[in-house]
Amino acid sequence: MQFIKTRFNYLFNSTKGLILVAIAMVGIVTAIWGMLSGPMAEMGVREVVIKLLHMKIVQAEREGRIIILYHSIAMAIIAIETYMITGLLKMKPFFKTAINAIITVGYLLTMIFGMGFAYFGHNWAFHGLFITGLSLIFFAGVMLCIALWPWNPEYYVTDKDYAHTKSGFDLERAAFFATAVTTVLSSLFGAIPGSYYSNGFETFLAENVIRYPEKTTMEYSVIGHLHIMLALIAIMITLIIGRWLNFKGILHKFAMPLMILGTIVLNLGVWGVVTPLEPVAHMIIYVGATPSMLAALLLLIWDWGKLIRDNTAHIQKPNFLQKLGGLVHDPLKFGPTWQMLFMNFTTSGIGIFMAIRLDEIFRVWPAREERIELTGHWHALSAIIATIILLYYGDMIGLKGRIRQLYGWSIIILSDIALAAVTIFEMKRLFISEAEQQPLVNGLMLAIDFGLGLLLMLLATVMVWRLIDLFKPNGRWTEETAHELAEEAAK
Repeated sequence: MQFIKTRFNYLFNSTKGLILVAIAMVGIVTAIWGMLSGPMAEMGVREVVIKLLHMKIVQAEREGRIIILYHSIAMAIIAIETYMITGLLKMKPFFKTAINAIITVGYLLTMIFGMGFAYFGHNWAFHGLFITGLSLIFFAGVMLCIALWPWNPEYYVTDKDYAHTKSGFDLERAAFFATAVTTVLSSLFGAIPGSYYSNGFETFLAENVIRYPEKTTMEYSVIGHLHIMLALIAIMITLIIGRWLNFKGILHKFAMPLMILGTIVLNLGVWGVVTPLEPVAHMIIYVGATPSMLAALLLLIWDWGKLIRDNTAHIQKPNFLQKLGGLVHDPLKFGPTWQMLFMNFTTSGIGIFMAIRLDEIFRVWPAREERIELTGHWHALSAIIATIILLYYGDMIGLKGRIRQLYGWSIIILSDIALAAVTIFEMKRLFISEAEQQPLVNGLMLAIDFGLGLLLMLLATVMVWRLIDLFKPNGRWTEETAHELAEEAAK
């Protein structure tokens, strides 16, 4: 009994254990349901998986299944970010325990019973538990907003290296608070249309209605919900990485107000899509996205400068190659900000270019090509966020030496190969005709499968290693538990 109790306590009562469980759950879902994708269907794998697991697949229900799959994974990612926030920021012990417990139950209910309902027969009790899980996550989000309340003098800062007002008001905590509040509010953009099922609202995928000349308020709401939730998850992971790296100094003082401003304006723009402000809403969105992206750039500049200084401190006058070596010396510290930069070439930059030249270029393409670009854009952003989380987790569990290098560079290189191939596939019509595209498409599909396949194998290896470690009486998990207890005592 003690064997089970100690390991259960680690997995569900420590930040590292909670993150481990959530990553494992996402990995399992991604690996299994990835076998149902188009490339897997072409190789015959899809049908084998469906029969082996006794899935009940009805083609007419495809949109509903995909939406539940997306929510199941997204809720686990939001839970991971929440664990990181409760572990990094000061808050009352009650809030940390309650938020972690509630969001854990919430995402597990959402994932297990949502996927059970969608893919294994429509047991409506499962659907009720799926909704219950989403409701618990919403409640945990409200509690997180209360716990992050930045006007509490207890959380004021006096250190001149960090962004704050004259009174000590912590602007970084305010940025976390603004992101948490807008995330909770923006979740309603999906919840309200969902509440109208069987009352004039039907399930649809955003990419399928993009060219409709007229859209209903509910359709605009769902499209806005999709965009803003992804954006807010990206903003939150940027704040988390900054906190982890101990972002400070003059750039920090500029970045935090920009992040707060960008988050608020971006949300106002998205919310405006379902109001009479819809004609100018996209302009507001662009205005809001710019300060947030600039804040992320300031984090990157600070991080790269610090890495170079720290790793070349023993050299009196480092040359360019020595500075470059210092920059990439630690892939787990270099990787997150590199992925943020790489994201501009694979998602942000592509999205802005598409928005600017929408009528001149993209609306001239067949609808299928625009749909490919949209789905690739959303999936690439999600994948980059996932790699940043994995890089932070690698540092969190104390990987060192060659293992640290192999783990970090494998995530960076494999994901970037896949995402670069996805980007070329999305935009291929800019430089190749449909009649000549097949050799290019075949090569790109191989690159995507190679990168993502090996990345999943790496994740599986790490999960198996952690599982084996859990059975050891004095494994790494005991060190992590002791270390976290010491950190809590020091706060």
